[in-house]
Amino acid sequence: MFKLSKKISGAGVKEEKDGYPLLPLRDVVVFPNVVVPLFVGRDKSVSALEYAMSHQKKIFLSAQKNAKTDNPSTQDIYSYGTLSNVLQLLKLPDGTVKALIEGKERAKIEGFLNRPDFFMVTVSKLSNEFESDFETRALMRSIISSFQQYAKINRKIGREVLSTVISIDDPVRLVDTIAGHLALKVKDKQELLEMEGLNNRLEKLFEKLVNEIDILKVEQNLRKRVKKQMEKTQKDYYLNEQMRAIQEEMGAKDDFKTELNELEKKIKKKKMSKEAHSRVMHEFKKLKLMSPMSAEATVVRNYIDWIISLPWYVKTKDKLNIEEAEAILNEDHYGLEKPKERIIEYLAVQHLTKKIKGPILCFVGPPGVGKTSLARSVSRATGRNFVRLSLGGVRDEAEIRGHRRTYIGALPGKIIQFLKKAKSNNPVFCLDEVDKMSADFRGDPSSALLEVLDPEQNYAFNDHYLDLDYDLSNIFFITTGNSLHNIPIPLRDRMEVISLPGYTEFEKLSIAKQFLFKKQVERNGLTPEIISITDKAILTIIRHYTREAGVRNLERELSSICRKVAKEVVRGGQDKQISVKSQSIPKYLGVQKFRHGRTEEKNAIGVTTGLAWTEVGGELLQTEATIMPGKGKLVLTGKLGEVMQESAQAALSYARSRARQLRLPDNFYEKVDIHVHVPEGAIPKDGPSAGITIATSIVSALTGREVNRDIAMTGEITLRGSILPIGGLKEKILAAHRAGVSKVLIPFENKKDIEEIPKKILKKVELVLVDHMDVVLKDALIRKEGEELFGTEEEYAPFCLSDLIKQEKDSSISGAVAH
Repeated sequence: MFKLSKKISGAGVKEEKDGYPLLPLRDVVVFPNVVVPLFVGRDKSVSALEYAMSHQKKIFLSAQKNAKTDNPSTQDIYSYGTLSNVLQLLKLPDGTVKALIEGKERAKIEGFLNRPDFFMVTVSKLSNEFESDFETRALMRSIISSFQQYAKINRKIGREVLSTVISIDDPVRLVDTIAGHLALKVKDKQELLEMEGLNNRLEKLFEKLVNEIDILKVEQNLRKRVKKQMEKTQKDYYLNEQMRAIQEEMGAKDDFKTELNELEKKIKKKKMSKEAHSRVMHEFKKLKLMSPMSAEATVVRNYIDWIISLPWYVKTKDKLNIEEAEAILNEDHYGLEKPKERIIEYLAVQHLTKKIKGPILCFVGPPGVGKTSLARSVSRATGRNFVRLSLGGVRDEAEIRGHRRTYIGALPGKIIQFLKKAKSNNPVFCLDEVDKMSADFRGDPSSALLEVLDPEQNYAFNDHYLDLDYDLSNIFFITTGNSLHNIPIPLRDRMEVISLPGYTEFEKLSIAKQFLFKKQVERNGLTPEIISITDKAILTIIRHYTREAGVRNLERELSSICRKVAKEVVRGGQDKQISVKSQSIPKYLGVQKFRHGRTEEKNAIGVTTGLAWTEVGGELLQTEATIMPGKGKLVLTGKLGEVMQESAQAALSYARSRARQLRLPDNFYEKVDIHVHVPEGAIPKDGPSAGITIATSIVSALTGREVNRDIAMTGEITLRGSILPIGGLKEKILAAHRAGVSKVLIPFENKKDIEEIPKKILKKVELVLVDHMDVVLKDALIRKEGEELFGTEEEYAPFCLSDLIKQEKDSSISGAVAH
C-alpha cells in the first residue's frame, strides 16, 4: 500500500509567550492558505491590528458565535481559529481600517491574557499530520471533480481559483482552499475548521460540496422555469397585439371592445350600493387592461357579471289587503290557524309602518303537514317572489357563504345565487329541512346561517365570493324542520318557532274532500260525474291505510283509488259511474295495513291504556304487568328506552311505599317477580310520560283489581306519587278519541294546553286533571260497591325505619328459636 507521511514542526505546542492579538470576526471564517480582505471598525479590533503590525505581523482570527454582538466577551468567541499574517493595513477616511490578511495555520485558544485595549490570547497549533492512502487520494479526486462541477454552476468562482484548486496536491491545503470559497453557513465552516483527522475533514467537505451542488441545480431549474414563463407571457402579449393590429387593418369588428362597452353601459345603468359600484369600477378598469384570452380576465368578468345581476334595490310591492291575503291562505290550506294568524299580523304591521324588517319564522312539524306548501302560499298572499333552498344533507359552510375568488371555479353561496334567481331583494325565502344539516372538516353551515337569520346582522351579509355587504333584512325568511331539538340552540334562538302539530281526523277528512280528492280526480283524467267517495270511505283510509300526522300518504292512497277507477272506466266505457264506499276500500287498496288504535274489549287485571306521542301523531300504549313467584325482580320488556325504564323503577318504588295503604304485606316484593311489558316490542319506546300508566298496571297486578278499559292516562310520576306535566297533549287526546276512550287522566299542570284541543273532541272525551297517583288509582281501578281502595289510617301508618329494624329483630329471633 502506498503511504506518504508528512509532519509539521511545533504541532500542538504553545508559541509566543507574550501571546497573539485576537481579531473577532462577524459572519466570516478564515481558513489557512487563503488571503482575505477585511474591513475593521471596532476600536478593539483596530488596536489589535495595529499591535500585530508592530509585532511580527502575527494575529489570531476567530469567528463570533453571534454576529450581532457589538462588544463580544471571551464566551462569545469560538475557541478555534486561524493564526494569520497581516499583509497590508490601510486606514480609510471614515475611521475604519482595511486589512489584507493571509491565513497560515489552524490553532486553538489556550487562554486569554490580561489586556484592556484588545484581546490577547495564547494558542496551540493544531496538528496537520496525515498519512496519505488510497482513500485520501480517492476523496481528493472526488472533491476536485465536484468543485469543477460547482464552479460551472456557480459563476462567482473564477477560472483562476479553479486552476489553483486543480493544481493542489496537498490534501490539507485542498480542504482549506475549497472550504474558503464555498458559500456555507458560519457553523458549517467552523465545523470544518475545528475537525481533526484529514479523511474526516475530506469526507465532510465532500458532503457539503455535494449538498451545495444540489441546491444550485434546484435554483437553476427555478430560474429557467420563471424565465420560460415570462417569455411565454411576453410572446402571448406580442401575438395578441399583432392580432389586434391585423383586425384593425382589415376593418374587423373588435368583439372584446364592443363587449366592454356594453358591460360599461350595464354598470352605469345598474343601481347598487356605493361599495359595490366602487368595486365594480375598479375591477372593470383592470379588465380593460387585460388580454381577453387570459384566464384572469374570465375570472374578473364573471365577478362583475355576478355583482350587476343581483337585485340590489329591486323590490316587489307587498299586497297589504288583509282580507285578500287571508282568503288566499284559507284557499290553499285547511286549519293551521297559528301560522296564518302570524302572517296576517305581519301584513297589518307593514300596512301601518310601511317599513319593517322581514320576519324569520320556523315551521316545525311532522312530515306532510304542509310546511313547505304553506311557505309558497305566503308568497302568493303577500305578492312576493318565492325561492326555496333545501338544506338537507348540506355540510359545507361554503354552500351558504360561497368560496373566495382565489379558488378555481369559485361561486357565491346559495343565498346569493337564489337571490339572483328571485330577481328581487324582498322574496319569501324558504330554507327547507333546516334540521337536516350536519358539520364536518369543511365547516358548520348552521353557524354560517346565524348571520343570515339574525335581524341585527343580516342587513350587511358578507359573501366570501362577492366580499361585499348585501342587505338581507327585507327578505321574509321561512325555515322548516321536522324536529326542533335537531336545530342548534343559537340558530333556534334567532327564529320565531311556530309548531304545526299535525291534523285531526276531522281536519284530514276536510282536507281530503276539499283539496286532495279533487286534485287526484283531475290529475287522473276523471270527473266528479264519474267518481265519488263517501266520508266513511275516507275515514277508513285514514284509520286503516295511513299512519301519519300529515296527509301525504292519504293523498297517495286516494291517487291509487283514482288510477284503479280510471282503469275500470277505460274498460267499461265513459258512461260508467263509480261510488267508492267504505266496504269497497279493500277492493282498491287491499287488506288493511294498520290496526286502528283500540282499547281492550273487557276490563283486565294489570292492563292499562296509556298514551304516547310519535312524529306521526298520537298513539295508544297498552301496558301490561303481571306477578309471579320470585325474589323481587323487576323485568321490563318491549324495547323500552332508558328514561322509560327509570319511570318503571319509580313506579315500583311508589307502590312499595304505599304497601300498607293498599293492604299489601311490607315485604311483598321479596316473594314475587314483577314483569312489565309494552306490546309491539319491535318499536322503540322512551320518555317519562308512561310513568302513571306503569304504576297503575303494577298496583292492579299486586292488588288483583281490574283497570277500567274506558280510561286512558298520561303523566310522569315521582317517588312521592306526584304527577308532572307532559308534552304532545293534543296528539294524545286525538289518539284516545280515535280509539273510543271516554275519559283521559292528564296532569293538572297541563290544564293550559287544553285550549289547543278542538272543541269537537272535548265534547266526546272527558279530561280529568290529576296531581297525585292516589287520585289516578281511585279513578282507574274498579272496586266493589262501598269498597275503599286504601285502608284506614290505623291500617296504613306510614312505613318508617323503626318498622324495618323491628322486622329484622323479629326475623332474627324467630330464626334463633327455629335453630
